[in-house]
Amino acid sequence: MTAIALTIAGSDSGGGAGIQADLKTFSALGVYGASVVTALTAQNTLGVSAIHEVPADFVRAEMDAVFSDLVVDAVKIGMLANPAVTEAVAAGLDAWGHGPVVLDPVMVAASGDPLLREEAVETLKAALFPRAALVTPNLPETARLVGRPVGDDRASMLAAAEELLALGPGAVLVKGGHGGGAESIDLLFSAEGPLWLSAPRHATDNTHGTGCTLSSAIAAGLARGLALSDAVAAGKRYVTAAIVAADSLWIGRGRGPVHHFHALWGRVDATSL
Repeated sequence: MTAIALTIAGSDSGGGAGIQADLKTFSALGVYGASVVTALTAQNTLGVSAIHEVPADFVRAEMDAVFSDLVVDAVKIGMLANPAVTEAVAAGLDAWGHGPVVLDPVMVAASGDPLLREEAVETLKAALFPRAALVTPNLPETARLVGRPVGDDRASMLAAAEELLALGPGAVLVKGGHGGGAESIDLLFSAEGPLWLSAPRHATDNTHGTGCTLSSAIAAGLARGLALSDAVAAGKRYVTAAIVAADSLWIGRGRGPVHHFHALWGRVDATSL
């Protein structure tokens, strides 16, 4: 059987994040990707210039179309924009059978542009956290979700993860990429306790789409049958390699994307196609 993952997220017209990054990640990791578009963003490496939110009933229609035909092995959720879309996604998940849900609580683009309305934060926590196998906030998102500053020290990350786990997800991955130090340290926290994952921090400005890419890589691993801890570890290795390879791309004049196909492009000979 072909592993299938579904991304429910916003479109990035620049191709570096959102739906586009998710589908690239699924493909790079050998998983068939389907998509439900929740918002259109006029976006490039310099920032977001406009957002068009997809009506909630159409988002539900997209979900119904996918789930009524495809056997979805895992779901990744990204940008939801507003409470109505968030509630429509929750209702759609309840209506259809599907694999584990990875929720990336996207709030702000890498450029600093807001992607989630303030009034949607509480809806996100109430409607989707209990339906998620894993929630993957970065440090700024974690701080917004718990309503206080969260540092990159282990005690602060652990306290926040415990609070988020109490909202009902199966596990929480607090991502430390916005922290300092030579290592980028993430915390996977569940009822089984904490698991710390680290990787060398690579100095580059080309990090557009890292959060989308990591959550999609984890969803791809789950779709292929990996255990959660193994999917998270494999996802972190993949996104780390994509960040390291990002400087080999020359995309745009701002914060460039990670290299989703870093393992493939060097082996492709266009003359043989």
